[in-house]
Amino acid sequence: MIARIWHGKTKVEDYEAYTQFINDTAIPDYSKTAGFVKLSFLRNIKNNEAHFTLITYWENLEIIKNFAGDDFEKAKYYPEDDDFLLEFEEKVEHFEVFA
Repeated sequence: MIARIWHGKTKVEDYEAYTQFINDTAIPDYSKTAGFVKLSFLRNIKNNEAHFTLITYWENLEIIKNFAGDDFEKAKYYPEDDDFLLEFEEKVEHFEVFA
């Protein structure tokens, strides 16, 4: 199993609205991909910014490519992210889950 980790940040004022967007749009998009296992959606406020970390779990890298494309290390963004995110991190991280 492979864990894919993405991080983003918004203004504190957008904390709840971006959370709702993730729940309504991103999570269903991940969930409909065959080979998706589960996710952990984390959030906190630090240094007057809202931080979001999304850890998704997939059966293997080929499944991730079905979701993210051949350049699977590139972060996937939605058009609505332009309304919230303060910056767009180019890459995500992948880890083999061994326990």
